[in-house]
Amino acid sequence: MSGTQDHAHAQDTHHDAHEGPIKTPKQLVVAVLFAFIVPILIIIMLANYVSSQMKEGAGGSGLEEQAVAARIQRVGSVDLKDANAPVVLKTGEQVFQAQCAACHAGGLMGAPKFGDEGAWGPRVKTGFDTLVHSALKGKGAMPPQSGGENSDFEITRAVVYMANHGGAKFDEPKAPAAPASGAASGAEAPASGASQ
Repeated sequence: MSGTQDHAHAQDTHHDAHEGPIKTPKQLVVAVLFAFIVPILIIIMLANYVSSQMKEGAGGSGLEEQAVAARIQRVGSVDLKDANAPVVLKTGEQVFQAQCAACHAGGLMGAPKFGDEGAWGPRVKTGFDTLVHSALKGKGAMPPQSGGENSDFEITRAVVYMANHGGAKFDEPKAPAAPASGAASGAEAPASGASQ
């Protein structure tokens, strides 16, 4: 009999080892509720923690002077310039830094990199007028620069500046003569007058 008792005792021990902590249906219901409620409470607490910044009530800051001014600000603006004021033309380097360096400094989108004689060589061989025409009318990914922030003469100066740093030996273009009517000079400038 001792063998049967040992066998029964071994089965009980083996059976207890495979049972979990939930032994009754009531414990199962409590465990399921906690499995859903606890993560939901944690998510709610995290959401409140993340958005715990100062929240304004209805009508709080919407009527402040700065908020109203920001909502009704003009879409565009008009700059009035004195036509009789002396015009200060930008140098080629200034135009390059302000407008051309975005692509030419790093050689982006196929633009010849500033100072790279290998990239500028074939372009310089096409001639000064062709380079200026490409800059003013646009070529490839480069948009037309004519009529933009800078005058055609200033764009021409930038072309000379970049090409000369790429191995060309173009002369600096001469500044256009001031019109007799007193209007701002620097509008349209001839693109020729430089040599290789």
